[in-house]
Amino acid sequence: MKQPLTVNPPPRLAVPCVARAGVGDTLDAGDKWVTVLQRQPDPELIVFGNLLSAAECEALMEAARPRLARSLTVDTRTGGEERNRDRTSQGMFFTRSENAVVQRVEARIARLLRWPVQNGEGLQVLRYATGAQYKPHYDYFDPAEPGSEAILQRGGQRVATVIICLQAAARGGATVFPDLGLQVAPQRGQAVFFSYAQAHPASRSLHGGEPVRAGEKWVATKWLREREFV
Repeated sequence: MKQPLTVNPPPRLAVPCVARAGVGDTLDAGDKWVTVLQRQPDPELIVFGNLLSAAECEALMEAARPRLARSLTVDTRTGGEERNRDRTSQGMFFTRSENAVVQRVEARIARLLRWPVQNGEGLQVLRYATGAQYKPHYDYFDPAEPGSEAILQRGGQRVATVIICLQAAARGGATVFPDLGLQVAPQRGQAVFFSYAQAHPASRSLHGGEPVRAGEKWVATKWLREREFV
């Protein structure tokens, strides 16, 4: 998503949050325990270990593989989708609760972040081949853009993102946060959660996927909305 037009920060929104826990603590995700590997407060960003098992990662990749197509981005001028030279992955969307693995992942995220399952978009799986990347961008929808009104009618603003590594590249492919000077190396089953209470660069939620230098990187992304996503 390109640099937003909004100049003044809009009002702050309620966002998903995690129970107080420090690095090294474990959290109850319902059907398993996950570990807090990293945490920082502004914006809230947490790296979870062991969110998915290796078998669950493989199952999502196999179910997604025949449905992959060139990834698109939201066109906030029209409310539709478009190809973007900054995003060179392949991807697909599962519908919410589409299969047993998707249901388990959605339930874990909802429990950890205390955010309703129905307030989440469908899980998106992305494959980054060697050389593919996603340059730094924002996940929220700029309210100053003409197409945002139609997008926001489906569940309000995006307020948080969860990026789950299904397969790490042999080299490269880290998730980077330029405003925070932070880089998270991909590791299978691990997830990065971050929230953004304002649809504005003041959220410090600029992030991207560095180019894959060797092998393939697969991720599953979950975007969370203010209200029920329809």
